Amino acid sequence: MSETNPAAAAMSTEAAPHRYTAALAAEIEARWQDFWDADGTYAAPNPKGDLAGDPELVARPKKFIMDMFPYPSGAGLHVGHPLGYIATDVFARFQRMNGHNVLHTLGFDAFGLPAEQYAVQTGTHPRVSTESNIENMKAQLRRLGLGHDKRRSFATIDPDYYKWTQWIFLQIFNSWYDDEADKARPISELIAQFESGERAVPGHTRAWNELTATERGDVLGEFRLAYASDAPVNWCPGLGTVLANEEVTADGRSERGNFPVFKAKLRQWNMRITAYADRLLDDLEALDWPEAIKLQQRNWIGRSEGARVDFPIDGEKITVFTTRPDTLFGATYMVLAPEHPLVDTFVPAAWPEDTHEVWTGGHPTPAEAVAAYRAQAGAKSDVERQAEAKDKTGVFTGAYATNPVNGDKVPVFIADYVLMGYGTGAIMAVPAGDQRDFEFARAFELPIVCIVEPTDGRGTDTSTWEDAFASYDAKIINSSNDDIKLDGLPVAEAKARITEWLARKGIGEGTVNFRLRDWLFSRQRYWGEPFPIVYDEDGVAHALPESMLPLELPEVEDYSPRTFDPEDADTQPETPLSRNEDWVNVTLDLGDGPKKYRRETNTMPNWAGSCWYELRYLDPHNDRQLVDPEIEQYWMGPREGMPHGGVDLYVGGAEHAVLHLLYARFWSKVLYDLGHVSSAEPFHKLFNQGMIQAYVYRDSRGFPVPATEVEEQDGAYFHQGEKVTRLLGKMGKSLKNAVTPDEICAEYGADTLRLYEMAMGPLDVSRPWDTRAVVGQFRLLQRLWRVIVDEATGEVTVTDGEADEETLRALHKAIDGVRQDLEGLRFNTAIAKVTELNNHLTKAGGAVSRTVAEPLVLMIAPLAPHVAEELWRKLGHTDSVVHRDFPVADPAYVVDETVTCVVQIKGKVKARLEVPPGISEDELEKAALADERVVAALDGAGIRKVIVRAPKLVNIVTA
Repeated sequence: MSETNPAAAAMSTEAAPHRYTAALAAEIEARWQDFWDADGTYAAPNPKGDLAGDPELVARPKKFIMDMFPYPSGAGLHVGHPLGYIATDVFARFQRMNGHNVLHTLGFDAFGLPAEQYAVQTGTHPRVSTESNIENMKAQLRRLGLGHDKRRSFATIDPDYYKWTQWIFLQIFNSWYDDEADKARPISELIAQFESGERAVPGHTRAWNELTATERGDVLGEFRLAYASDAPVNWCPGLGTVLANEEVTADGRSERGNFPVFKAKLRQWNMRITAYADRLLDDLEALDWPEAIKLQQRNWIGRSEGARVDFPIDGEKITVFTTRPDTLFGATYMVLAPEHPLVDTFVPAAWPEDTHEVWTGGHPTPAEAVAAYRAQAGAKSDVERQAEAKDKTGVFTGAYATNPVNGDKVPVFIADYVLMGYGTGAIMAVPAGDQRDFEFARAFELPIVCIVEPTDGRGTDTSTWEDAFASYDAKIINSSNDDIKLDGLPVAEAKARITEWLARKGIGEGTVNFRLRDWLFSRQRYWGEPFPIVYDEDGVAHALPESMLPLELPEVEDYSPRTFDPEDADTQPETPLSRNEDWVNVTLDLGDGPKKYRRETNTMPNWAGSCWYELRYLDPHNDRQLVDPEIEQYWMGPREGMPHGGVDLYVGGAEHAVLHLLYARFWSKVLYDLGHVSSAEPFHKLFNQGMIQAYVYRDSRGFPVPATEVEEQDGAYFHQGEKVTRLLGKMGKSLKNAVTPDEICAEYGADTLRLYEMAMGPLDVSRPWDTRAVVGQFRLLQRLWRVIVDEATGEVTVTDGEADEETLRALHKAIDGVRQDLEGLRFNTAIAKVTELNNHLTKAGGAVSRTVAEPLVLMIAPLAPHVAEELWRKLGHTDSVVHRDFPVADPAYVVDETVTCVVQIKGKVKARLEVPPGISEDELEKAALADERVVAALDGAGIRKVIVRAPKLVNIVTA
């Protein structure tokens, strides 16, 4: 830093050898961090087990406070990363000082692609680089003075941890969802029902004991909550793995690496999260989450009520789901997803007579047209396909289906705007009432039948329409046959009548559909949890017994996927694990004698370890069970206001709304159903912190230049003499604008960094970083230090005398305000109130009373713990501020001595009176009428009415 920096100038110690400087801050902070570690200051005792501790602490009310799992990046932390960690630390410290047993710790989500990609480039084992990154991150976080219970920390790559990730996977694999009980049950109970004949074996006329092992495996696979299937997946050759829908960007590329993503059919593991769709929706209501996050989850789950309808076609049937069965008479064509399995069964050899030229896509046969269009659609992501593009594409299959309500033959198309993953992968197209269908019908010259009477004056002649007309309030028209009459009915009544008619005819039924798809759970990578699954010679999957867990990752010579072309959709994955044949092919005794098996060579996604880590924090050294039930009940069990239990406060970014948060909720519900935990939800209260942003400077090529080398001249910005552009954006190493916490700690101290990040603005909004502004919080700490310590002698200057009433009022108002702000996570306004009090004491001059100094130190303790500990010790105390009681305001000093009362005559202000806040209406009226200014303004006029709103308003109405 430059010697002209204000902080540097303030650090001169010649005249004030005991001034609070960066050097003194560094010495104080290192000493107290060592003390906290040695003393176990932040150890949160459990009610039992190896972490059992002080019974008095356990008897207190508990608070479980968590940050979202950090990933240990090789680049280390920049100042944007600790924002949430500092916030939860402040809140945790405040709760300890309010008599809570606080569990606050931090682990590391350490599996993932970055370490593996680094291993591919350098040959370094992912564990080596990951553990090095973790140690670096631990050192950076320690320097911030975070009050974590370090006994509870772990990384997801620890075999002792992922043993239980594998164990949970097996619980899910060995479970099925009983719709009647509305919960998961062990698969053994389903097998018992098949064996006894209580439940028919689906798809078979033979008894359960007459089926082969393969047939039984296939049957159970249709029920298991974790199952393998051949399904369309997002295949990313550039990463050598498949991706979940949530990991693909809107332009059809991988979120990580920006590689093209294609549709391919591969055998993959899936989690049947769809079984929990209703519960995932319903239980949101009792969670204390931001409404925006709840809305994202509701939209992602996408519950919709409607009907399933069968359209006959060539001895088969196409089943569609529609939310508007009342518009069936307006269905003039059908559209199937390009990958719909029925397409191949009814595509004819030649085009039917009178096929419109625009329907064929210029291909000589339907088969060629379908194949070409499938290849085109396969190069798009689901997000791209759902984008509202005006130019609709598709191709006629050459087949016609029958509309069941009027017998009309409707052409069947395939088009990319219909997804196999939603509904049935097929739609009945009603172009009069749906804008996408309308645009498609116009493009392909298809009929449009008006079935809802327009209320906007456009009339029923659809040839004049410019867009579709959709309404839930209009009347149904053109929708009757000899057997059912819908004409004239409102939408709701028409929906009910047609749904009943479809069910009576056996060609449909009322149903509920969800947008949510089962969770794709396989990755074709090395650096992830191995699946505890082996396959026998018939290809039947078998779970490893708990005694064989953890199944650890083997050594491999090559961490990369098989050589591939990132732009080639036809490449196939070859996982790194598959190359270690000694590990893959094993002889095991799974209870029926030694047999040869083949291990699963995919690994779990990086989301797996973060689905349950809150439970490991509770009981981190338990090698006998996932978590001790009594310990789980103590920290996470349901209680008043928390009907589903969970973590008391969970802080992290809003970007995890439909990935981590949804997946973790699903795992919690399975574990709850199976009786392993008492909490049906993992996180009761969620808070999304904002982002710390920084200016990005780019040269004429658009490349970032180092922000520290940019100079401002007359409102413009220059780098090495070249003019550059400036735009506020993310902070990061690649953007050359990162500032590390180490830099700020070295320049000002960790307490200053903590205060600055908390003072920048409301915690839930993004804010720009300004290194020049950090000095403001440094000066606050210097002034605070001077209030208590003589900079020349180092002696404490406080007195044992009483403070004056003005100071007591300032103190107790600050206590009251800071207490409310810290409870509400309003740390910026809490700091402002501490600053106001400190300024009052500084301006007052003279020695400060101990009755004011000590509460001031305790108020700053959650925010700036190192300097608070030091000042507390200097004030003569031998205990830590960590478990000291937070100050409580005296109500008598919080209430203002007087309030301003406005006196109006004919609506105009004529006087302002300073009156006691508790003044009665009669007393206030007398005082107002007796005031000289009011008497002069009335000037003898008669008073018709006096309206009094004590203590702030008197309104006089003259005659």
